[in-house]
Amino acid sequence: MNLKMKTKLISTIVISLLAGLSVQAVTKLEKIKVKGQCDMCENRIETAVKSLDGVASAKWDKSDKSLTVSYDDKKTTMQKIQTSIAMAGHDTEMFSASESGYNKLPGCCQYKRDENRKKNNHHGATESVYKKVEKSGACCDNK
Repeated sequence: MNLKMKTKLISTIVISLLAGLSVQAVTKLEKIKVKGQCDMCENRIETAVKSLDGVASAKWDKSDKSLTVSYDDKKTTMQKIQTSIAMAGHDTEMFSASESGYNKLPGCCQYKRDENRKKNNHHGATESVYKKVEKSGACCDNK
């Protein structure tokens, strides 16, 4: 192989590597507080988050009321994640569920709400943007 061919080959490899690096997703791992009570809440919260494009994983911890979420920040944002949770009826650090959304939760899922919370502060969110979470199929959904 002559020098000109080696240079072209090396240039092609370098360009390919740089192009591959520039389109790689940046995965963020964040932990936030999310109000809830039980295993049904866990299912509802995790389903609301996992329904968003770009979310790799979501795990809600009932004992400390925290959600650990891994997501591609090029496809979604923490604001969209917390809006989706609020639309499913659960208060987050950033947004509160609407009164009607909270009141639709089964009785066992209704947690004590902070009276100083921001009310209905997720304006502009629509069901066409954030998927509505259907009933979990758990025990008290059938009552």
